[in-house]
Amino acid sequence: MTAAQRWLTAVWPLVRSRLPPAPARVLEIGCGPLGGFVPNLRSSGYDAVGVDPEAPGGEGYHRVKFEQAEMFPDVDAVVASTSLHHVADPEEIVDRVARTLAQRGTLVVVEWDWERFDEPTAEWCFRRLGSDKQAGWLHRRRDEWIAAEQSWGVYLRAWAQKERLHNAEALLRVLDERFDREHLADGSYFFPDLAETSEDDERAAIAAGEIRATRVDYVGRLR
Repeated sequence: MTAAQRWLTAVWPLVRSRLPPAPARVLEIGCGPLGGFVPNLRSSGYDAVGVDPEAPGGEGYHRVKFEQAEMFPDVDAVVASTSLHHVADPEEIVDRVARTLAQRGTLVVVEWDWERFDEPTAEWCFRRLGSDKQAGWLHRRRDEWIAAEQSWGVYLRAWAQKERLHNAEALLRVLDERFDREHLADGSYFFPDLAETSEDDERAAIAAGEIRATRVDYVGRLR
């Protein structure tokens, strides 16, 4: 199972538990090349579509950025998993989500708080990386940090600025301006990209204070 598949499998129960009953209309922003949660949604009886420039071909997918797609009016729920911290303008995206949703529609967001990715958390992750033959984004962060010869905090902030990543505090502020918050929690984020490390392993390290929780789960209802 790939890292992306492990992530989808782990997060699906949260997403499913927060959605209105099938056959509600659900739009997923940033579904990626695997189609995100759309296959699970459809097999569960939902009328689901995914939007992403790298979405799969075929019915139910739109290969375009959400902000450039034709409007999907009156959907019952929108799902955005690790996609908002990459967008150019979070306010534009969240405004468009609000216009897309039906009255009192639901927004389910799973995000990453990169500012909580401190040095102990990074070192914990780097000790658990698999073979460099299967290098992923954490391998690249490790290698770039070593090459930069900087403190982890300096390196991380420079990388985030270069990638134009939005922090969780800013995203939550934008979300709360437009939605009534129903759920907010943190949790495990790195385990899909680590060798022989489960979600429970990461949860245990968080609970023990060894690392910080960097995942953010948010559910809101359109105001």
